[in-house]
Amino acid sequence: MTLKTTPFGTRTTAAEVLRGVDLRGRRMIVTGGSSGLGTETVRALAGAGAEVTIATRDPAAADALVGELPGTRAVALDLADLASVRAFCAGWRGPLDALVANAGVMMLPARRLTAEGWEAQLATNYLGHFALAVGLRDALQRAERPRVVTLSSGAQLRAGFDFEDPQFERRPYDPFLAYARSKTAMALFAVGISRRWAEYGIVANSCAPGWIHTNLTRHLDTATMQALGAMDADGGLLTPDHYKTPAQGAATTVLLAASPLLDGVSGRYFEDNQEAEVVDGGPDPMAGVARWSVDPAAADRLWDLSLPVAR
Repeated sequence: MTLKTTPFGTRTTAAEVLRGVDLRGRRMIVTGGSSGLGTETVRALAGAGAEVTIATRDPAAADALVGELPGTRAVALDLADLASVRAFCAGWRGPLDALVANAGVMMLPARRLTAEGWEAQLATNYLGHFALAVGLRDALQRAERPRVVTLSSGAQLRAGFDFEDPQFERRPYDPFLAYARSKTAMALFAVGISRRWAEYGIVANSCAPGWIHTNLTRHLDTATMQALGAMDADGGLLTPDHYKTPAQGAATTVLLAASPLLDGVSGRYFEDNQEAEVVDGGPDPMAGVARWSVDPAAADRLWDLSLPVAR
């Protein structure tokens, strides 16, 4: 299969990806849209004319953004609470052109479980989004060219999904491993949609935004931030050359959500606005998508594990 390429690069911004694209009449949801990458995603989509719903735990946190961007609104959604997800879906009316599964948490220092018994990073990053997509499938189906975008991460290169112990019940909890598994799950989620929902005309792709300073890293300790070259000895933030701005980090997301260049493309993984090469996962690769993150059999198995909980 030939990798999909685009004319955009690592430093392209989200607004530049959508320059000349008319999204008037298109309705989209961005989870976690009140801060960080989500905010820049909302700005780019709304700037191109889309009607954007910001799905966030605290709608008041999006007041300034809603005031800034005509055609946007904020609605409460807690992805770690499936009752909240179901309420959000029940309140949606009309077609949905794009669901951007952007919200997430990273490296929670201690193991926490949701009411459904799922480890909190896996629940927030993956299961809540899975339940949201399942609940909104009919709305997506009613749109002309519906898309789902799932935010993964380069962390998926470090760990395949552990079907034997997904909740860390039998082995010690590891914050990074839990995060990596959740992001592998997000890549597999896009593969699953491409396999299960193609008959409804729904396409899905996943992406890695890259390294960006956002509040996603709030749980990282000083030693980790310094090892990444992102903090100095006094605790001040540094911006290494490989870091992007939030507007650059959101570019691949909006490419997948709205660019006509991706019409009909589904079940693939993108980084830096290009489809990524499939590589062997492990400690060494710094780019690409691990084979375990796009494995159709694993995607089917994860779907079957998730569906009974999400409904």
